[in-house]
Amino acid sequence: MGDTAPESTLPYPPIHQDKKFVVLSDWDGTITTYDSNDYMTDNLGFGRDKRRDLNIEVLHEKTTFRDAFREMLASVVANGHSFEECKEILRKNIKLDPGFNDFYAWCKANDIPVIIVSSGMTPTIRAVLTNLVGEESANEIEIISNDVDLKPDGTWGIKFRHPTSGFGHDKSQAILPYRNLENPPTLFFFGDGVSDMSAAKHADVLFVKEKEYGENDLAAYCTRLGIKHILFTDFSNALPVLQSVVRGEKTVQEALSIGHA
Repeated sequence: MGDTAPESTLPYPPIHQDKKFVVLSDWDGTITTYDSNDYMTDNLGFGRDKRRDLNIEVLHEKTTFRDAFREMLASVVANGHSFEECKEILRKNIKLDPGFNDFYAWCKANDIPVIIVSSGMTPTIRAVLTNLVGEESANEIEIISNDVDLKPDGTWGIKFRHPTSGFGHDKSQAILPYRNLENPPTLFFFGDGVSDMSAAKHADVLFVKEKEYGENDLAAYCTRLGIKHILFTDFSNALPVLQSVVRGEKTVQEALSIGHA
């Protein structure tokens, strides 16, 4: 991406100007144990093998995430699945990272905003999030994501936040405004996959999730580009590291040197 920010088709929430620390996190496969869009594509669309081929093409920059993701979701629609059906299937099958509730509770108690920055669609995220953490917490957590385009004939597609960007949603645009503040906060970013590549190098402390079923694409990307990061398996591992920075027990660089939470 060049120096010019891509135009956003969707509004942003105000940035948190008076906070010392801000957490931004991917949703699918990071806060959840399985990526909901992968779940739809694998089970309702053209299947895992073709999806993984496209993920690898994105990782090696042979295609854009925007175009690959659009193709994945189109395969779900082509098989006749309505958006409401997809939401209900995701509500029943997508699970929360086992450490996230405690992580979120600690951040809330210590005045640290937790913001979801996702390449998914807000309605599916809200549906699953409410089911997993309850309505009160779900309403408190800000979501910066793409949206859905519901058509009169019952079909649907993704409405990208940044349609001119190859990322569809350039997640760096949720981070970079904090850099312009007079007293910028320490920014923690949590991610796992190819949709997080645009944000990876802009966080102060980058946590990259290791998944037991593989598909650790963000870790591969960061290793290839030499981007320092901390591997974690769930948020219960990540919380002590975050706490050590917040409490001043470790600097950002000391935290990053851990390598694995």
